[in-house]
Parts: sequence; C-alpha cells; structure tokens
Amino acid sequence: MRRGRKKFAQVDRTKINKAIRAPELRVVGPDGENYGVLASHDALQKAEELNLDLIEISPKAKPPVAKIMDYGLYRYEKKRKASEVKAKAHVTETKSVQVKIGTGDHDQQLKAKRAADWLNEGHRVKVDLFLWGRYKYMEPEFLKERLERFLKIIPAEYKLADEIKKSPKGFTTTLERVGKSVQGPKVIDEDEKPKADEKPKQEIAKSKKKSLDELLEDGMV
Repeated sequence: MRRGRKKFAQVDRTKINKAIRAPELRVVGPDGENYGVLASHDALQKAEELNLDLIEISPKAKPPVAKIMDYGLYRYEKKRKASEVKAKAHVTETKSVQVKIGTGDHDQQLKAKRAADWLNEGHRVKVDLFLWGRYKYMEPEFLKERLERFLKIIPAEYKLADEIKKSPKGFTTTLERVGKSVQGPKVIDEDEKPKADEKPKQEIAKSKKKSLDELLEDGMV
C-alpha cells in the first residue's frame, strides 16, 4: 500500500484500508470475484497481497461491502459516474440573442460565438432581429435575409426548431443543436475573402439602381 491514501479517504469520506472499522466485510475482488464475508484483517491482507487497496463501497450494508481495487481508479470512476448523472439531469433552457440591422461585424461574431456556446451546452437559442422605426416597414424578404446572414456565421451545427417568422419586435427563429458536434458553418477569414479582381456573381448582375443598404445610408428610406 502507498502512503497518503488515508488522507484522500478523509477528503471524500470513503474509508479505505486501516481506516475501515467494521469487524467483518463482504469482499469483492478487482475483477468482480466474490470472496464472501471475511474478517477485516483478512480482507486487508488479501488487498496487500494484490498490491491494491481495500475500499468500503457500501458502509450501510450488513455486513459492509468492500472492494479490492486501486483507490486512484476508484476515485476516477466515481467522478465519471457523477458527471454522467449530472449530464442526464441537465435542464435545457431557451437562451436569447438579439441582433439589429446596424449591428457591426465584430459584435455579430461575439453574439454568434455566444449562441454556439449555448448550443454546445444543449440549450435552444432564440435569435431575434430587432426592428425599430422605419426598419419595421422594409421588405420582409430583405429583413429575413439579414437574419439568415447572421445565422450562417454561428459556428455550430444546428437546425431550425422554429422557422423564421415575424414577431412583435421584428423577426425571430429558434435553433437547437444537431447531435453532439458544434462544428458548423465556416466563418470567412480575411484571407478567404474575394480578391479585388474577383467579382462576386451578384455584382455581375448588379442593377444600376442603388441597393437598399445604400438608400439607408443616404437617409432616403
């Protein structure tokens, strides 16, 4: 047996080796063997022969149940099982993130990252495009496109739990995670943006009239 084991037992309240006070124990071997009921000193001697620890796993049983195994491994497995129970008991919430037509690229990236984190945690995410003043009266398709543009930069795999629809404050949709992966739509880096001599397709068919964005910037809408 190695030193320091008794100190660990006092931390998590699990009794091991000489800290076990019960006069006899029902003993289980490292591979699940049933050694039956043994006197505590005999069980401890058996653990020493195997260079393992004697761990009291069911102190309230009559007699208490002890297992012979490595204490470090026991603590690891106990922690892992506790994490699995906690994960199964996870409560799903609906988080909210709000964007506006004038939200800058940097702020959009931050909001997209936050939405991805929530999706990764298993939550649903409600995304709202907030409209005010004159923006409320713009073309619905244009406004939906603006919301879709934000959804595309969320770095997670998701599906629309609710389709994009009009809401009292603008347009809204709700996302939920797909599977366990959060790898999704790729955010375009500066190096991946089209070069000056590479014209996007939409520019080839560009109308001579000003776009809605330009009209907005000129204060004409």
